[in-house]
Amino acid sequence: MKNPFRIFVTEEFEKRFSELPLQIQNKAEKQERLFRQNPFYPSLHTEKLSPHEKEVWSFRIDKDYRVAFRFYGPGKVVFLTVGTHDWIYKIVPRYF
Repeated sequence: MKNPFRIFVTEEFEKRFSELPLQIQNKAEKQERLFRQNPFYPSLHTEKLSPHEKEVWSFRIDKDYRVAFRFYGPGKVVFLTVGTHDWIYKIVPRYF
């Protein structure tokens, strides 16, 4: 089955992903497969971050970790960064 979404990643995402514990990296890869099929799959808990006008979204890796991303046109997504829930929700909207 062809994946409907093409995912691009920033250097920020690559750096932070490589620093995650291996167990979290494995969970993130599993969640990415779900995301590629449907970015609003219920277990991802996808939501737009505040401030909403910045168009930054996040999805859940697990209860503690999230991926921040943006939609860019039909079928294109950029993963901006990855980190803990608190970091994503408090820090990321200021910088992206």
